[in-house]
Amino acid sequence: MRALYIIVPILCILVIAYRYYSAFIAARLWVIDETRETPAHTKYDGANYFPTTRWVLFGHHFAAIAGSGPLIGPVLAAQFGYAPGLIWLVGGVCLAGAVQDSFWLWASTRRGGRSLADIARSEVSPLAGITAAIAILLILIIAMAGLGIAVVNALADSAWATFTIFMTIPLALVMGFYMFRWRKGHVKEATIVGVTIMFLGVVFGKNVAESSMGHWFVLTHHQIVIAMAVYTVAAAVLPVWMLLTPRAYLSTFMKIGTVAFLILGVMIVNPTLQAPAFSQFVGGGGPIIPGPLFPFVFITIACGAISGFHSLVSTGTTSKMIDNERDIRPIGYGAMLVEGVVGVIAIITAASLNPADYYAINTSPAVFHNLGLSVVNLPELQSEVGEIVAGRPGGAVSLAVGMAHIFSGLPGMRGLMAYWYHFAILFEAVFILTTIDSGTRIGRFLLQEFIGRAWKPFGRTDWFPGTLISTVAIALCWSYFIWTGNISTIWPMFGVANQLLAVVALAVATTVVINIGRTKYMWITFAPLCFISTTTLTAGFMNVTDNFWPMAVGADPALHVQGYVNSICTTIMMVCAVVILASTAMRCLKVLTGRLPVMTLAEAEAQA
Repeated sequence: MRALYIIVPILCILVIAYRYYSAFIAARLWVIDETRETPAHTKYDGANYFPTTRWVLFGHHFAAIAGSGPLIGPVLAAQFGYAPGLIWLVGGVCLAGAVQDSFWLWASTRRGGRSLADIARSEVSPLAGITAAIAILLILIIAMAGLGIAVVNALADSAWATFTIFMTIPLALVMGFYMFRWRKGHVKEATIVGVTIMFLGVVFGKNVAESSMGHWFVLTHHQIVIAMAVYTVAAAVLPVWMLLTPRAYLSTFMKIGTVAFLILGVMIVNPTLQAPAFSQFVGGGGPIIPGPLFPFVFITIACGAISGFHSLVSTGTTSKMIDNERDIRPIGYGAMLVEGVVGVIAIITAASLNPADYYAINTSPAVFHNLGLSVVNLPELQSEVGEIVAGRPGGAVSLAVGMAHIFSGLPGMRGLMAYWYHFAILFEAVFILTTIDSGTRIGRFLLQEFIGRAWKPFGRTDWFPGTLISTVAIALCWSYFIWTGNISTIWPMFGVANQLLAVVALAVATTVVINIGRTKYMWITFAPLCFISTTTLTAGFMNVTDNFWPMAVGADPALHVQGYVNSICTTIMMVCAVVILASTAMRCLKVLTGRLPVMTLAEAEAQA
């Protein structure tokens, strides 16, 4: 199968979904009002509530939602063959993922920028609100660990890659002051300079790595975890305009530009997909992701089709920055479609590698040896890249190798394999880090909101001690999972956590639709809710019984604590999701049977 025969029809389907399905939802369910003031204006504070132009905010939102999930998940899911992943990516993103993201951007914007947990408390029940807050915090922490471990594996012991990522931080700070303080509104000037310097960082990263300063950027796995935690604390505490927004905006040019260039490269090179449509591991027993195709392909793909984490971004930061309601559709629905394209490209790229080379990169040497396979093109690829890429699981490295292989197949690019590889690593890392810093900021909002109900000063976002303590607490929690885990244990737990959060988001969304009397449109959120809840709860149960609990009681004492922690965390998340499903079902039945009155939209919004 040639890649061109896949990518062109998929792009057409996504365009049709945006043009018609999102327009239908915006007109009938949301009833967009362009004259209505958004929270960015009514609650403006210059730090968190900050009106932002459409395309800058699109960049921020896309950068925040598009972490490693749409890159790594499809690569790992290629273990099952390329067909299952592609089917779920296209169907999931159009009917579930983009619907959830845009719905919560609209709902939170209409409710003063309130969080998902706070809306659950007021529109479902206090029990649902408390349960949602606990579940969201736990799920958010595990989600960021799942996103972060990929970048740790990619950057470890690579001075070139680490330098290019480091350069984006001071560059974003300068851009933030330039766009929002020194020359307010002159976005184009900052963009041209910022993008140019970012690409120069990739080009000259090789020179820095080979210089006397190179050893400064050679970090171990644990050192990178510490560096990531320090950076995200700073990004989450500083005002959004200073670091978070300009870095997200800057990285979006790389992300969208790279994806567009990769699509073009796939069309020109038109590689053959060497992976089978359905592999021998569809029934389970795979070396990368344990478990069978159903339900593990759905929790492995994760973000590219639907991601509960996105509902936190929509309600946590983006809804506080929307300048006009007409921006909800392109930012909420459109950005998620672009993420779906990223997932499609990722799985095509992984499938273009020889299967033996794919497994050699994504498994440990011992596991690969047991597969009885022999590498084909890997020695040559490693020579061209200039680094050892075998035995570096996590999906990020194999994706970078695949991208570099496609780019180097373009006319005149053959000798630039090493540069393309490190460009791809930068591309992946900026995806991931932007999601983690946004996630940490959202986590501190949620933690402050939760504790603030017991002690009001802690809930004030302008009280620095509370802001710092909550931010450090969130960063320490996700750092623990990365520090002690690996891709085989963290990614399945991340997938379950992320999809359970989508279950929570869709359940509360369905309740919101019924509460405001638009019951005839409840199928928009209820249909994906039924599917996601079935697959995710099944996968969570199988994760505990087949993977985590055996670690807790197995023969290796070093795995006991990790097994207990993973089992307990997964069980708590599943119990919380079931409680919220029950609470939302009871609320919906009471409204539908007339035992509770239907709220007007004005009444629901007045609760903000």
